[in-house]
Amino acid sequence: MEPKHEKYQRLIDYCKELPPLPTAVVHPCDASSLTGALEAARIGLIAPVLVGPRARIEAVAQENSLRIGDVPIVEAAYSHAAAAKAVELVREGKAEALMKGSLHTDELMGAVVKRETGLRTARRVSHCFVMDVPGYADALVISDAAVNIAPTLEEKMDILQNAIDLAHALQFREVRVAVLSAMETVNPKVPSTVEVAALCKMVDRHQIHGALVDGPLALDNAIDPDAARIKKIDSPVAGRANVLLVPDLEAGNMLAKSLSFLAGADAAGIVLGARVPIILTSRADSMVTRLASCAVATLVVKARRESGKPVR
Repeated sequence: MEPKHEKYQRLIDYCKELPPLPTAVVHPCDASSLTGALEAARIGLIAPVLVGPRARIEAVAQENSLRIGDVPIVEAAYSHAAAAKAVELVREGKAEALMKGSLHTDELMGAVVKRETGLRTARRVSHCFVMDVPGYADALVISDAAVNIAPTLEEKMDILQNAIDLAHALQFREVRVAVLSAMETVNPKVPSTVEVAALCKMVDRHQIHGALVDGPLALDNAIDPDAARIKKIDSPVAGRANVLLVPDLEAGNMLAKSLSFLAGADAAGIVLGARVPIILTSRADSMVTRLASCAVATLVVKARRESGKPVR
């Protein structure tokens, strides 16, 4: 069996060779968020700008024997102000990513999605977990388990395209998306299965592009070849998916946490659909997960630069 964290370590090692990503770290006022940002800077993943109350950040550093050194600090008196200032740094071209510190997700995302001063694009903002699941051959992208509570079909189009684009940024050789429901047949009594059928037809019509997409698929026949074979599902995705699109936030959150706490998986997190990637960490994240989240953001920015397409 592949050693734990092996997929993440390969990702981190690859990104160490790339230029550090200019990143506004929003309100890093506890030990875990400040340590993660400084360690990512130390190994060359990011070039951080710490945004928050200077005195509090310096006190946390001193209490935890952390060296800030020449890492710049931009003063912001409280968490909402830090989120607004960090977004402003992106709009001024001084940062190419945001990283969540010790503030609530909705505080940060509130500043990101403001119509006049935020970082909106034409694409719906959505969250992806990039999971390192022991015993599963591929990294596994799960979306959306953190931002969109009960997405509409129109919103799922963007959520799906964001996840596909991320998989390409992560250099998946082939992107295979399983759109999940509780069953593998279309049942009018189960609305998610009908939406899945519509999404798959949108793929056929090139409204969504860049991946093999199939569904509805139940979780077992999405990731287990034997389950797909027993159910006689003839599909290039079934049994070997590397992207899972969930029907709603509740399903996605329970799936991701089940993998983390029952299967020992790690879950790097990133928000897409804004002008820049947003590294969305949790207080419970391990150091390797925090570093992997920074590496994912680095690859997203690298892919955007290489595409030459402006973010709208």
